[in-house]
Amino acid sequence: MMDLRPVGYVIGLLVAVLGAAMLIPLLVDLAEGRGHWPVFLQSSVITLLGGITIALACANGVREGLTIQQTFLLTSSVWVALPLFGAIPFMLGQTDASIVDAVFEAMSGLTTTGATVFYGLDEMPKGLLIWRAILQWLGGIGIIVVAMVFLPELRVGGMQIFKSEGFDTFGKILPRAGQIATQISGLYVAFTLICAMVYLYFGMNVFDATAHAMTTISTGGFANYDASFGTFSGPLEYVAAVFMILAALPFVRYVQLINGNPTALHRDRQVRGFVMTIAVLIVVLIVLLEDGIHLDHEQAIREAFFNVTSIISGTGFSSVDYMQWGSFAIALFFFIGLIGGCAGSTACSVKVFRYQLLFASIRAQLQRIRSPHGIFTPRYDGRPVTEEVLASVMSFFMFFVVTLGLVAVALSMTGLDFVTSVSGAASALANIGPGLGDIIGPAGNFSSLNDTAKWILTIAMLLGRLELMVVYVIFTVKFWRA
Repeated sequence: MMDLRPVGYVIGLLVAVLGAAMLIPLLVDLAEGRGHWPVFLQSSVITLLGGITIALACANGVREGLTIQQTFLLTSSVWVALPLFGAIPFMLGQTDASIVDAVFEAMSGLTTTGATVFYGLDEMPKGLLIWRAILQWLGGIGIIVVAMVFLPELRVGGMQIFKSEGFDTFGKILPRAGQIATQISGLYVAFTLICAMVYLYFGMNVFDATAHAMTTISTGGFANYDASFGTFSGPLEYVAAVFMILAALPFVRYVQLINGNPTALHRDRQVRGFVMTIAVLIVVLIVLLEDGIHLDHEQAIREAFFNVTSIISGTGFSSVDYMQWGSFAIALFFFIGLIGGCAGSTACSVKVFRYQLLFASIRAQLQRIRSPHGIFTPRYDGRPVTEEVLASVMSFFMFFVVTLGLVAVALSMTGLDFVTSVSGAASALANIGPGLGDIIGPAGNFSSLNDTAKWILTIAMLLGRLELMVVYVIFTVKFWRA
């Protein structure tokens, strides 16, 4: 039987860290003077005691390393446990959130989805607003670690193609994994601070600049206002778009950059593909906005740049209601949300490298059809791609499409219309944030959905953030027998 103590020990420690983080919104509320600080004190005590108790109960099972089964279970369990504890301030707080709403909001935060069930954000206590930002910020750095350490090792969704650039064999530049983790964390903090300072320079107040910097760099998309980023127009949209792009690039390339490899970003095929895709989409949308919607040239450039970047990176900020831009724009935003950013970043969805591998495989297959006796091997960044990697990528696409269909059908069975069901499923599974339509579109939110739909979407957010198969595998009989 699998020893669950090492898994429980790590989960306990992380829950305790989350409890300690609740002291930050406590201090924010004390500074604001809203009298909401006891909520965070109670939440922190509950979470700290819960985490420490779990860790102490499992401490006698700690050992060097984890088995494959324990690693799968740990990766999934952490993203279940943390949202449950992270939901406590919402349940005890001024929002009077139900259990499903609180867990939905916490899961949306930690998975950096950015879908919200709360209205009246403009008047919400700043402690709760900064707690939403903290959840996304912690989730952002957490998913970088998962993408760098766990997914390549677990051979999930083709991520093993990056294993040679991960923590175990990165010694050609940095000899120890701890140094890489430290540098990635330092870069993450630095990007957040720089983003906050630039926001501050262009007109945000200190609180808004801090909170929005955290949700920008995590590509999370929680905002402090019901109008999302529409509250801020002009230069701030350009600033946000630039930092969303930076956050959607692989952080390991930044580590290489600061360690003497000036071409690390430029030579990455993912990065080139991602930037080119954004550029093409922006040009297409600018033409649409100028000719079809009749926006002036600068506004067309700004709104296209901001909203394309927000959706493709999975951040989910919205500056306007793009549902008013016509059917072509609506379809465009739906599909670009299914592209995503780069592996090893805070961005979500399918990821650019999988599409590149898919197209490489299709190209090789077409060459085989044209020249049956030739030998054609798909290549990525100049390296041949193994059958194992291709099979893993194809499996991911299959699981993604099937799961998307099942979630959409499940949502429709709760009484939601077709557009809300399909776009809601895509939004949750790809961790984008806003969906389409009048209910969950950029001008709405998820508050009016029934509880069953919210639970379905909460599970979908978890599945999407952990690349599907990490969760699915623990429900197989063989996993528990192995």
